[in-house]
Amino acid sequence: MTGRKSSIKNRENMKVTKYPEKELWQEFTIRPETRKISLQETVREIFEEVRTSGDEALKKYTLKFDHVALSDIKVSQKELEEAENQLSEGLKKAILQAKNNIEKFHSSQKEQIQTVETQTGVKCWREARAIEKVGLYIPGGTAPLFSTVLMLGVPAKIAGCKQIVLCTPPDKNGKIHPAILFAAQTIGISEIYKAGGIQSIAALTLGTETIPSVYKIFGPGNQYVTAAKQYAQNFGLSIDLPAGPSEVLVIGDAQARPDFLAADLLSQAEHGVDSQVIFLTTDTIILDKTLAAIEVQLKTLPRKEIAEKALENSRAILLSNIDECIEFSNLYAPEHLILAVEDAKNHIPKIGNAGSVFLGNYSCESAGDYASGTNHTLPTNGYARNYSGVSLDNFIKKITFQELSQEGLRNIGKTIELMAEAEQLHAHKNAVTIRLKQADGKI
Repeated sequence: MTGRKSSIKNRENMKVTKYPEKELWQEFTIRPETRKISLQETVREIFEEVRTSGDEALKKYTLKFDHVALSDIKVSQKELEEAENQLSEGLKKAILQAKNNIEKFHSSQKEQIQTVETQTGVKCWREARAIEKVGLYIPGGTAPLFSTVLMLGVPAKIAGCKQIVLCTPPDKNGKIHPAILFAAQTIGISEIYKAGGIQSIAALTLGTETIPSVYKIFGPGNQYVTAAKQYAQNFGLSIDLPAGPSEVLVIGDAQARPDFLAADLLSQAEHGVDSQVIFLTTDTIILDKTLAAIEVQLKTLPRKEIAEKALENSRAILLSNIDECIEFSNLYAPEHLILAVEDAKNHIPKIGNAGSVFLGNYSCESAGDYASGTNHTLPTNGYARNYSGVSLDNFIKKITFQELSQEGLRNIGKTIELMAEAEQLHAHKNAVTIRLKQADGKI
């Protein structure tokens, strides 16, 4: 960078870098993570114990990790009924409004069947079928994410999944947060179990005396949950995506509001100590004012200690222009990307890797987390390079159909015969030949 030198320093908890050389960018995209070897061993051990001991293993690990001795794993009908009375009318209305918006957005993703006649007499089409049994993991450790119930349960219902199984960790009293239960009720989910962490993923994978096994597992979580979901694929299940600790990358230029930028960064930092936030800007004044605003707002947060730890894993970087910022963002591939820049829409074509994008000063990431209608279950840890966020498509599978008339088979029969013969698959060829002979009256 002509006339400029890279510099790195700490501002409170957040690392600040000015005009880093591009050779350093890759280093700055590294996420915080636990040791993978010990994590994989832990996952294997818990899966094996759940396989052999079922509910007893769930109770053992719930006592160990959640510090509560459970008598019943399944949430009772009485607990479901009591949940509604424990919430304020305001919160219930908010949940219903968010549910309505999520339903509108995800319902729009339904596809009409389109029949294509590839040649005369050869018709092809696809039809969607719901995945029959799905498991929803709802984090409830440091924060009960009842919004995730809506984000996963609503599209599952729209898709037509026959069985929706929900697992979430209990509190120290053996209870599930009433907002989680109310959100589930509004969707029509009644199979709710008190199980969290690796052991709940193992239960959804293998089944226990109480918790049924499913075909696909959904839901965000910490690195333990993510590792467990990935391990579950060894048993023939699929997962939505490797959703780990939350993250946001915020780009702000001279017209951005530092207090808004700080609030967005802290909104992700408070998720967990292993969360990460990245702030990119082209303006020194905005950089300094945003860092100052973070310090001020941080003092007021009930989850201050969690946010402080997350900020230790985080960076603020000064770059030369918005194109550089977007280039860095594409390399980082953030779960959430906020473009608090002038003419934000003009930069959309440059965005290649991101889970969900928020445009302009008033599109706070919290809107997508709760009530705008888009899904907040998104790829983290750089997986936005090759994964999409959860949508209706995740809860369905597509089956292709084809229908050939006699004329249609005549039109492509020779092509099939030649290709099958070239691959030395003569039975494939004969399946066509025998039909053409019959059509010609030769057999």
